[in-house]
Amino acid sequence: MIVTLETILELADAKKMAIGAFNVTELEGIQSVLNAAEELGQPVIIQFVPIHEEYIKLETLGPIMVMMADKATVPVCVHLDHCGNFDMIKRALDMGFSSVMYDGSMYSFEENVANTKTAVEIASGYGGSVEAEIGAMNSEDGTAEDDSYTDPDEAEKFAKLTGIHALACSFGTVHGLYKAEPKLDFPRIKEIRDRIGIPIVMHGGSGVSDEDFKKCIANGVRKINYYTYRAKKGGEYVKKKCMETEGPVFFHDITCWARDVMTQDVRHAIEVFSGINGK
Repeated sequence: MIVTLETILELADAKKMAIGAFNVTELEGIQSVLNAAEELGQPVIIQFVPIHEEYIKLETLGPIMVMMADKATVPVCVHLDHCGNFDMIKRALDMGFSSVMYDGSMYSFEENVANTKTAVEIASGYGGSVEAEIGAMNSEDGTAEDDSYTDPDEAEKFAKLTGIHALACSFGTVHGLYKAEPKLDFPRIKEIRDRIGIPIVMHGGSGVSDEDFKKCIANGVRKINYYTYRAKKGGEYVKKKCMETEGPVFFHDITCWARDVMTQDVRHAIEVFSGINGK
């Protein structure tokens, strides 16, 4: 069943857990997330990122995401992530997405506020939720700089001015592969959460240790974005199976191998984020 980001994060808050938000770029990715979530009986978020349109277009994958989420036996939020384009936001909501992220973190505070308020107004017409971002997320080099971290004063002011439902913050994680162990600012997470009164979103979740995930959740993180290491595991397993297999390798074998190993990875992530099964 499809629910909004606001609703699914209320579930997370009630249980003091986090919801896994998994980027998907193909049918097998959607299957891996929903299969794991249904097996564990846990709510989940599937999301599309505009940068992934080089692999598949929103208009192609989006309706499939919505259809499969609607048929799921657990609550599923269908989310458009890291989007700064109002036209794309509207197109996603038109096709049934239940939440969007307006990313104006590259703009001045004032422009980010103004644009985010527009996104909230658009989404409210569909009954949808809005996530936004304050601070700068690093990527590629696998390191984060302290001066890019989210300022608690700005976060509090931003949340009050915009009426968003969740705030993505920078506190030491990065997008992509880590080249060094991430050093996360846990006190900053708690201070921001105490002051803004809405759930904190953790971007760059892949590559963080299980223990650090738990500390982030204990301090107020309720949505954890996860993609790179799941996709990496799928690719590495397919490579291994191709090298081990004698005779022809069929494409349907490749998609099934990737789907199954990614399901295992998603299952572990959900167990850690939700605290079930002793994880």
